[in-house]
Amino acid sequence: MKIKFIIFIFSITLGSSGLFAQERKKDTIDDQVVNVIRPYQPTISDAFKIKDTPKLSDFNTVKKKDVKYNIFSIPVASTFTPAKGKAAIVDKAKPEKLYDNYASLGVGTYTTVLGEVYLNHELNSSENVGGYFSHHSSQGGIENLLLDDDFAKTSINAHYSQKLRDFSWKIDGGFDVQSYNWYGLPQNYFGTTEANSLDPGHSFSGFNIGGKLNFEDAIINNGSIRFRRFTDNQDSGENRFIAKTSFDVPIQDEQISAEFYIDYIGGSFDNTYTTDDELRYGNTTFGLSPSYQIKEDDLTVDLGVSLVYLNDNEFDDNKFFIYPNIEASYRLVDEILISYGGIKGGLIQNSYCDFANENPFVSPTLLVTPTDQRYNAFIGLKGKLSNNVSYNIKGNYLAEENKALFKANDAQTFATRAYQYGNSFGVVYDDVTTFSVAGELNIDVNRNFTLGIKGEYFYYSLDNQEEAWNLPDITGSIFMDVQISEKWYAGASAFYVGERKDQLLLVGTLVQPVTTPITVDGYFDANAQLGYKINDQLSVFAKVNNIANQDYHRYLNFPVQGIQALAGATYQFDF
Repeated sequence: MKIKFIIFIFSITLGSSGLFAQERKKDTIDDQVVNVIRPYQPTISDAFKIKDTPKLSDFNTVKKKDVKYNIFSIPVASTFTPAKGKAAIVDKAKPEKLYDNYASLGVGTYTTVLGEVYLNHELNSSENVGGYFSHHSSQGGIENLLLDDDFAKTSINAHYSQKLRDFSWKIDGGFDVQSYNWYGLPQNYFGTTEANSLDPGHSFSGFNIGGKLNFEDAIINNGSIRFRRFTDNQDSGENRFIAKTSFDVPIQDEQISAEFYIDYIGGSFDNTYTTDDELRYGNTTFGLSPSYQIKEDDLTVDLGVSLVYLNDNEFDDNKFFIYPNIEASYRLVDEILISYGGIKGGLIQNSYCDFANENPFVSPTLLVTPTDQRYNAFIGLKGKLSNNVSYNIKGNYLAEENKALFKANDAQTFATRAYQYGNSFGVVYDDVTTFSVAGELNIDVNRNFTLGIKGEYFYYSLDNQEEAWNLPDITGSIFMDVQISEKWYAGASAFYVGERKDQLLLVGTLVQPVTTPITVDGYFDANAQLGYKINDQLSVFAKVNNIANQDYHRYLNFPVQGIQALAGATYQFDF
């Protein structure tokens, strides 16, 4: 019955459509009864489309009137000529002239002379030659001293370089001389009589020569060699030769980077601190450090190891060391927050030259041996607080065997040499574990203002020595550079070094040895400078050091100069 009802409705719909057509053919569908003997499959007959367009019979339609337009053109004489467009002129700063050479000279209190000359000349598009000279001296004048405290440091070097198609090379050499005084006489033990009987002056001198090679698109990336001779006026001498190279080893689709070096050192002192016996030292080390870098999105990992072979030339002793060389960093928040960490190690080659440059008041009687830095584990966070502010926070845990520590030499009542009055320093070794926490903040507001702040805290643990001699428990520094105007510029810096420990032992034939542990007070040193640029080539400057005029001790019984003022000029030029 449902099917019959659908067919009936469909028939009525088609029939009613004739009421709305103007002309159509008679529908062929009549009402009838359908007996379904199989599933119904309905079909629709073809529609009859209207072939004529209907016409509207309206006698009131108004016919549109044709409109004709005429334009009367009248020629006009004109002398107007449009101006050509010009690009707007952009104001730009005059490019600053850069010079390849400069000379600087300054003089100040304590009869201080400071001078520098830097030269660089381009022979042609691929060759350069140049040199550097520096001098810093003072006639001294520290109050309440019994011995002279003048010093002088002079160095000169020259270089020649050439850049070719596949590689570049450079050769350079230099000479330097330094003179100081062992002026730190402990006045609680000695007085004017002893001071008038000794000459505390001593000097160091040395020369070096070496070269570098850099290759383009080669397995060997670079190589360098350096020979250095270092001596003093106490018949001491030291030779050192270092050769290094770095190269890449391709393995299938990966690449292993590696460094290889040879380090030879040999030297001698004319005597020990207490005897006339000659003191000799020397060794040769061979090192190989392969590493492989992994980069995955924000993670970078350097996996490596350092292999070092040590041959002690004096004691005919050989040792082999394996050190970790692993470092990783992960970008937690793009450039804003980056975590990093690692663990490294190495064999540190100590030398008389390095000791004397760090502490010029050492005696020529040192025991020189390498330091085994078993591992240096570190972890930290760094990044940017804004586009102009960056930071770095780091924690270290360092384990070293045979770490070198400066310690005051014994004061001898029977001294025969100028450095045996407790006014010099020796080197002692111990196994030292160091824990430190450091922080750093750098602010670069723009090209005209930069500010930096650093600080670090140290905690030491030793096996044999009572204290970590002459190592500070805290250090800090701050620096600032300001471009005040186009002509004026200024800068300031300050640093703080915390307390250190030392020990003075009085030894005599008729007295019992007396040990006096001493705490060397921490100190704060502030410095400032101001400069004025007269023209592109000439500028003048003034500097003030130790503004607070503190008579602090850099080492035990070795006070520094008070407030120091210096003024000078710098001239830039080309050949």
